[in-house]
Amino acid sequence: MEKPAENRSRRLIIRLKPTEFELIEKRFKKTLFRKLSEYCRNVLLEKTITVTYRDKAMDDVLEELILLRRELNAIGNNLNQAVYQINAAHGNADIRLWANLLAIITRQVEPSISQIKERMNQYADIWSQKLRAAKA
Repeated sequence: MEKPAENRSRRLIIRLKPTEFELIEKRFKKTLFRKLSEYCRNVLLEKTITVTYRDKAMDDVLEELILLRRELNAIGNNLNQAVYQINAAHGNADIRLWANLLAIITRQVEPSISQIKERMNQYADIWSQKLRAAKA
């Protein structure tokens, strides 16, 4: 039979200077731990600690790509709604009106799509340069 896990019933209370706490908190934020207490236990018990490295430039690129994806999704939803309305009006006199409306929407959306493609190509170039530099 397996031994049941022991509860953590003992407390260790320490006092820190604000600068000491900030240093510990800054180091904690670079790790994969979710709780500060878990991080401190691992440091005190000299267990392994996995530290993550984040490239700020790539974070900015990722954030921009997320915004671009949202914009593309909004454009796609608007076009789908317009096409649905055109299909629903099939056979009615309003079909020419909806076809003209779809043409106007497409003309307005085209510059946005071109801009998004251009940005994505720029980020792909930056990313590929970083990958090439990392391999070298």
